[in-house]
Amino acid sequence: MTRGNQRELARQKAAKKANESGKGKRSDDGLSAAARKQRDAEIMQQKQKKANGGEKDNPKSK
Repeated sequence: MTRGNQRELARQKAAKKANESGKGKRSDDGLSAAARKQRDAEIMQQKQKKANGGEKDNPKSK
């Protein structure tokens, strides 16, 4: 009995499943947890400044 085709199909299916499961995950950017936390905090501060600055320019906001 030859089962080469079934094995190949199983390998392809497993490879596809492995690729799909990694889509939502962050790629490893080489930063430590502390450095990543600091970077993310700076990004969030910039976003908050931009959001707060936009509200001040809007005359209709109360």
